[in-house]
Amino acid sequence: MRKFYILPLLLLLVACGPKDGIHTLHLLTTNDVHGAWFDSTYVGGKTKLSLMSVNTYIDSIRLAEGRDNVLLIDAGDCLQGDNASYYYNYVDTKTEHLFSRLVSYMHYDAITVGNHDIEAGHPVYDRVRKELRSHGIPFLAGNAIRNDNGKPYFQVYKTFKRAGLKVLLLGYTNPRNATWVDEKIYEGMHFIDLLPLVQEDVDRYTAKEKPDVVIVSVHSATGDGEGGSNEAEGLDLYNSLKGVDAVVCSHDHRQVTMCNGSRALINTGNRAKYLGHGVIKVNVENKKVVAREVSSELIKIDKRKVDSAMRDAFRADFETVKKFSTREIGALAMELRTRDAYAGMCDYLNLLHTIQLKSSGADISFAAPLTYNGKVKAGVLIYNDLFTVYPYENQLFMLKLSGKEIKGYLEESYDKWLAEPDDEHVLRIRKHDDPRNNQSGWSFVNRPYNFDSAAGIVYTVDIDKPKGERVEISSLADGSAFDMAAEYKVAMTSYRANGGGGLLIKGAGIPASELEGRTIGKYEEIREFVYRFINEYGLIDQRTISDPKLIGFWEFVPEQEASRRIKADLELLF
Repeated sequence: MRKFYILPLLLLLVACGPKDGIHTLHLLTTNDVHGAWFDSTYVGGKTKLSLMSVNTYIDSIRLAEGRDNVLLIDAGDCLQGDNASYYYNYVDTKTEHLFSRLVSYMHYDAITVGNHDIEAGHPVYDRVRKELRSHGIPFLAGNAIRNDNGKPYFQVYKTFKRAGLKVLLLGYTNPRNATWVDEKIYEGMHFIDLLPLVQEDVDRYTAKEKPDVVIVSVHSATGDGEGGSNEAEGLDLYNSLKGVDAVVCSHDHRQVTMCNGSRALINTGNRAKYLGHGVIKVNVENKKVVAREVSSELIKIDKRKVDSAMRDAFRADFETVKKFSTREIGALAMELRTRDAYAGMCDYLNLLHTIQLKSSGADISFAAPLTYNGKVKAGVLIYNDLFTVYPYENQLFMLKLSGKEIKGYLEESYDKWLAEPDDEHVLRIRKHDDPRNNQSGWSFVNRPYNFDSAAGIVYTVDIDKPKGERVEISSLADGSAFDMAAEYKVAMTSYRANGGGGLLIKGAGIPASELEGRTIGKYEEIREFVYRFINEYGLIDQRTISDPKLIGFWEFVPEQEASRRIKADLELLF
């Protein structure tokens, strides 16, 4: 009897491990899709890039190479950025989330948690995690750690059988999550840095699972490989990890692929523009891997090549979101253009400042253009317009800041915004394509959503002076004196209040550990305040949003020179 049982066991041991020969695994990746799920806009019916076109390419590769030879993953930021994601995050919370149904339809193997997925809040990402699990799809974030027991809040890894190989996939979110949102958004957990955690996990789970291929997916920017920022560690991991065949990164919306023959790095950019394609060839002899070859590419997506069956399968969802998006909510007497914010005071930012000041009762408001080049036409306003006016799910916060800290904050903001005095340009721009916003030719060096201006005070910004000397504050909006030593109530986004963009930390000089103690008010999402404001007034005109006794006044000086030169810079940008 003992021999009878030993023989099958020996046969099993011989059979385990990959078969001899060349095994080819096709790794397909997406990231930062930001709700680009439907192939048509809700207004005007224009064709746009979406997962419905991406799926055409995925299906063709599966057909050509064999479904068992393909692994499909996403590197995060799935649950924010479009009317559809907003609708299924916060409006229809009973139906299975559209994202869960979409990725199940497309047969994704795993999803990594992005910072904007965390930003959606516990009710959303906990629900999606459960739904994905029911489809056999893990929601990965090995560096999101529970406070109560020190274990990961999300799944760390999963193994797959693909191309006759055992594949180990590990996933991680951005460790900077805690600096971008209110603590209640990620209540019960904290985030740890990717270095050295990822290598430790690779070693631990490789020893446990004994895979033939190891892939790491991180919601972290590509970075420069110099280890200077824990927000951008893609290249740091690519350069340093041992025992890994591919690193998938994301977050910065850059299209990047590179390969040294034995390891690939893939970042597809954002909003379904590209599909990442890594090819991992493994040579097996005598049940052992003796050689491997890795290559990678980005496949440009054609928005016209839509998976019609997928479109039909989700047509009812599209019509539901379209109906929600096109309902009338008010009227606008003038056009709002976000690009006007780069040149000074404008109707778009006056609207945001007015809403923040009136909604919070703050003395001063900080706000920035959140859509790079958005436009809302005069006339009837529909709910869809709110996603141009305010695209993010940021809350409104109020903090205590001294007059000195307010000035330092603004100096830091305008330094991101303006070039040095001896530069030929006033705006800090460069001749360089920017894939983050499809800008070809000239683009800003820094991200415009960090270009905060202030309301509630009267001040000037001198383009001929260096950082630290540009901003001169003359008074509060009501004409009373502005005191550098006095404390003021300042309204801003939750992203900014938690240290996002560095304006509070670098500019105002407030340590990150002290920001929570400075917070004296936490309110609803700013988009909801915008919606209420429009409903209250019905017609939004310049008188409604430009009361100088509320928002004050600011301008670039010398006025004529600044106006002329900034206009020239904007012509290069746009």
